[in-house]
Amino acid sequence: MTKYMLAETVALKALLSDTADHQILAEMLGFVADRLMALDVDQQCGAGTHERSTERVNHRNGYRERRWETRAGTIDVQIPKLRKGTYFPEFLEPRRASEKAMTAVIQEAYIQGVSTRSVDELVKAMGMTGVSKSQVSRLCVEIDERVDAVLNRPLEGEWPYLWLDATYIKVRRSGRIVSVAAIVAVAVNTDGRREVLGVAIEPSEAEVFWDEFLRALADRGLRGVKLIIADEHKGLKAAAAKVLGATIQRCRVHFMRNALACVGKKDRPIVTAALRTAFDQDTLAETKDHWAKLIEAFQPRHTKFAELMLRAEDDVLSYKPFPKAH
Repeated sequence: MTKYMLAETVALKALLSDTADHQILAEMLGFVADRLMALDVDQQCGAGTHERSTERVNHRNGYRERRWETRAGTIDVQIPKLRKGTYFPEFLEPRRASEKAMTAVIQEAYIQGVSTRSVDELVKAMGMTGVSKSQVSRLCVEIDERVDAVLNRPLEGEWPYLWLDATYIKVRRSGRIVSVAAIVAVAVNTDGRREVLGVAIEPSEAEVFWDEFLRALADRGLRGVKLIIADEHKGLKAAAAKVLGATIQRCRVHFMRNALACVGKKDRPIVTAALRTAFDQDTLAETKDHWAKLIEAFQPRHTKFAELMLRAEDDVLSYKPFPKAH
């Protein structure tokens, strides 16, 4: 991935960091850590596990367990033991930048498949030397396979709340840099657990591609969706209504950005506070009544904002009939 492409994927990486289920990320970190330790120990032993070689200088001697505290939570890792001497990977030391490097590689794998360059840089960040290109390539394949298994896992149970979002990124295709839509689906199940259900790279946000993405989720077992939270997009709304048949709420975060863009900088705090008073109302009827009063109040000075509120009312407030605790 070039520096140019890396800059274009920052938004999506941030999205994955904010929404990703920490348990899945922790499992991926543990998997990558185990594979890196295996490569490191192979280098120190002069040969791989069960490999006969005249260059062997040491042997493995089982494992010892250790808890690794990361930003994604506590991870149980198995550190290889050696017959002669001791082994302890530097990246398990507190506050090492290598954890951040590992997370970046996993995020890249979620987005478009991990590159050998990224893994090679990760290996160097770990302070590991002597790892061959073939070993780096094999690790790339293993990470991609693991991420693919996560993104295509069967979805069990019901997922009443589904968030859909997309951002445009630049990727290399057939030797050219092109702009594509990176789509992310995050959902909460009936136990209150939040997970990233899917990530896809599509040519655009056209209805046909949203339809394809949502049908793939349905084929994996997505069911019980009652409310979809997404940005205002006709293609997305049409596909969601057709495939899932759920109520669609216009994302409040995106709506707030659109609303603030309608007024001057000095009036934005007032608009923000006013909208929050509407959202804080207890019932749909009270919210609609307050909403109408705000439209009337803002109409004389901020016509564009008042018109946006009128157009977006039903979509933005569609979540109100649902339980407040949710």
